[in-house]
Amino acid sequence: MSTPNFSLAGKVIVQSGGSGLLGRALVSGLAGCGATLVVASRDAAKLEPHAAAERAAGRRVYAETVDIVDETSVHALRDRVLAAHGRIDGFVFNAVSRPMRKMGDDLAAWRASMETNATGFFAITRAMADAIAEGGGGSVVNIASMQGMIGMNPWLYEGTTMGVPPDYFFHKGGMINLTRHLASHYGPQKARVNVVSPGGIYNPANPQAPAFLERYGKMTMLGRMAEASEVTGAVVFLLSDASTYITGTNLVVDGGYTAK
Repeated sequence: MSTPNFSLAGKVIVQSGGSGLLGRALVSGLAGCGATLVVASRDAAKLEPHAAAERAAGRRVYAETVDIVDETSVHALRDRVLAAHGRIDGFVFNAVSRPMRKMGDDLAAWRASMETNATGFFAITRAMADAIAEGGGGSVVNIASMQGMIGMNPWLYEGTTMGVPPDYFFHKGGMINLTRHLASHYGPQKARVNVVSPGGIYNPANPQAPAFLERYGKMTMLGRMAEASEVTGAVVFLLSDASTYITGTNLVVDGGYTAK
């Protein structure tokens, strides 16, 4: 029996969203595992410094522009990647827009959120999955959240200005179930579709309130929030040939938060 291959060497991967905390960790992790990585967002200039640093380290990372709510822009990105690299073996959806901040926001904020986080998600995932399927198969990994599986715990946020807006629960829950449908649709074409649901991620550049961190730690089995790099391994696994019989799965990376 052959040893499972966790390497991404030789694979062309597209990642949407790469300038945030998790996005940057994913770029470093996927490139470090050997992928040729095309990372795309509305502002490629924000991505380029990180991409350039990765290239300086001998890795193949390229920044591109895409507006995921514009299907023409999505198709143009797909076609540029195919023209430059010949195929697409994997896609990671990590884009996000946060126009809604609280329950009482104007309904326009909800609509704006759905445009990116629902319609845009579907548009680019369908386009990339089609290309993967037409190329003979590969893997799609969507980044959701454990909040797509549970409701908000108000206790965590008492005495802080923190909180999670309602649209986040809606679109992350929808992403998890749409992933199952996409897995069913693309399975016969050898394209796998899975979702990773991280728990809370610690941001050293903008630390969460101490009271929140203490409460959050008590809610997990490991007693702490995740580091962004700890989510990357799950994504690498699902993109790699070590997971060729896994599709339609929600891989939860939450330190045991939802297992209690």
